[in-house]
Amino acid sequence: MRCRLCDSPRLVLILDLGIQPWCNDFLAPEQLGREERYPLEVYFCEECSLIQIGHTIPKEKMFSAHTYVSGTTATLRAHFDEVAQTVQKRFFQGPSRGARLVVDIGSNDGTQLRSYQKLGFRVLGVESAANIAGIAGKDGVPTLNRFFNQQVAEEIVREQDRASMINAAGVFFHLEELHSVCDGIRLLLAEDGVFVVQAMYLRCIVEKVSFDNIYHEHLVFYTATTLNRLLRRHELEVFDVEVSPIHGGSLIAFCSHHGRRPRSKECESLLASEARDGYNGADVYRQFARKVRQNKAELLQLLDRLKGGKKVIFGYGAPAKGNTLLNYCGIGTQYLDCLIEKNPLKFGLYSPGMHIPVVDESKAVAPDVYLALSWNFLDEFLRKEQDFIRKGGRFISPHDPGRLLPE
Repeated sequence: MRCRLCDSPRLVLILDLGIQPWCNDFLAPEQLGREERYPLEVYFCEECSLIQIGHTIPKEKMFSAHTYVSGTTATLRAHFDEVAQTVQKRFFQGPSRGARLVVDIGSNDGTQLRSYQKLGFRVLGVESAANIAGIAGKDGVPTLNRFFNQQVAEEIVREQDRASMINAAGVFFHLEELHSVCDGIRLLLAEDGVFVVQAMYLRCIVEKVSFDNIYHEHLVFYTATTLNRLLRRHELEVFDVEVSPIHGGSLIAFCSHHGRRPRSKECESLLASEARDGYNGADVYRQFARKVRQNKAELLQLLDRLKGGKKVIFGYGAPAKGNTLLNYCGIGTQYLDCLIEKNPLKFGLYSPGMHIPVVDESKAVAPDVYLALSWNFLDEFLRKEQDFIRKGGRFISPHDPGRLLPE
C-alpha cells in the first residue's frame, strides 16, 4: 500500500472503523443481507501528511449510479449561490461572462451550475452517475455523463473551450484517478482561470470528532497544506482560502496555475496555523481516534437510556455518512424504528449494514426523539421542526451525545 498523493510506503494506521458496507448502497427488500463489506481504515502518510483510507472500492461501483442529490436542502442551495456570487465579484466582473465557461466536476443534479447560469455564465457539468446526470439535463444544465480525468478534459478543450472557472464541490476527495484529474484540471483551466475546491476540512472533522465523514467514497481528507502539496505536483497551487460552516466545516480553496496569482494573507495564515497546531504530524490524529471511541460509548449510553424510558427514536435523514456512524456503533432497529427522508430515491429502501427502513418524512408520525444523522444541517432542521419541538420532541446531535436539543 502506498500514499495516494506522494506514493510513499510510510503509512501509519490511525483509526479502524471496522468492516463496513459501502455507505450509499441502500438496499431493496430482496437485497437485504447480501451487501459486500470492506475494511474502513484511516492512515497517515509520514512523508506528505495526507490522511487517507486504505481500501478502494472501484469508482464504477460507487459512482455510476447513486441516490445523493445536492439540491435537497435549502442550506446547500444558498451556499452554492453565495460561492458563485463570490467568484463572479472577485474574478469575472464585466460583460464578457456569457463567453466564459464554468465546468463543474462531479456536478450532481446541477445545483451549483444553476447558480452560475443565473449569473450569465456558460456551464458544463461532468457527472459520473447516469441517473443524476439525467436529472440535471432535464433541468437545463448541460451535463456529460463521464468520470472526469485528463482524457475528458482534452475532449472539452477540443470541442468547447478552456474553462475560466472549474468547480469541484464535495468531490475532490472521491477521486480514484487523483493525478489524472489534476492533470486534466491543469489542461482545461484557462491561463487566468480559477479552480475552486470545496471539501470538508480535515481540521473541522478532527475538532468536531465527526468521524462519520469517513467512508469509502472519501479516499482522502485535506488540510490546506496537503491540498496545496497535491496541486503543486501538477503545476497548480492554492492562492486563497475560506473556511465555511457548510457540511460541518468546509475548506474553500481558490486555486490557479502556479505563480499566476499572489498568495493571500489568509492562505499564509491558515498554512502556518496547521503547522503550528500539529496537523502535519500524526499525534493530533491519534488523539482524534481516542475521542472517536469515547464518542461511540457516550452515544450508546444515551440511546440505551432513552430506550429504557420507552422513547421512540427515528433517524433524521439517511445520508451516506450516517451509515458509518450506524455501522461503527452497531445502531440498528433495536434503537431506531426508521430513517426519515425527503429524497424520493431512497424511499422504501434499507440502510446498508444495519438494515433500517427509509421512509418518506411527509408520511411518518413523529417520534419522541430524532437522531440527527444529517447533523450538518441541524440548524435548518431545528427551524423546520418547531411544532415537533413545542410538543416536547428533541434531537440528538451524534457528536454531542451528552444533551438533547434544544435544551
